[in-house]
Amino acid sequence: MPLNWKTGGLLLGLVFFLAVMLVKPIGVSTQFVILDGIIADAVNPDLVTKTDDGYTSTNAYLAKSNGKYAKSVSNPLNYSFVFVIAMAVGGFLSVMARGGLSQAERSVPALWRANFGDSPVKRYAAAFLGGFIVLYGARLAGGCTSGHMMSGMMQTSMSGYIFALGAFGAAVPVSLILFKKEA
Repeated sequence: MPLNWKTGGLLLGLVFFLAVMLVKPIGVSTQFVILDGIIADAVNPDLVTKTDDGYTSTNAYLAKSNGKYAKSVSNPLNYSFVFVIAMAVGGFLSVMARGGLSQAERSVPALWRANFGDSPVKRYAAAFLGGFIVLYGARLAGGCTSGHMMSGMMQTSMSGYIFALGAFGAAVPVSLILFKKEA
């Protein structure tokens, strides 16, 4: 049974509010860098080292912020990393609750079908490419989509509003160009 968009929006707002109140603002793209660091550290054990002052790395990105990222590579079971894993597990559980992956593959929306056909592979490729472009742009701006737009706007951060304006300012015309046929 699909969740009503109003109920979903209220629940999402509540989760963000609780996250900020109890732990910290939600932002996850840095955790993908931490995952890369965990894999790289497994291949090259000298990547991250513990010092008297904390942690450091031979990688400049992991060493910045006084070794905060290097510490996360050495000790990944922190709130942010577990949150990212929980998002992937939650997405999987959602697919399974809706009838499994084979059901999800059959559910190509009518608007997509009218413009691009029935291929779920084409839809997944387009979604991946679009997500990659948005994530790349957000990281280029020094944050991530959830950190800038969702948590940022909730905290009345100017960068959050600018990112949201840019995201919607690009998304609306691109959608109008791509989706010319109506369902």
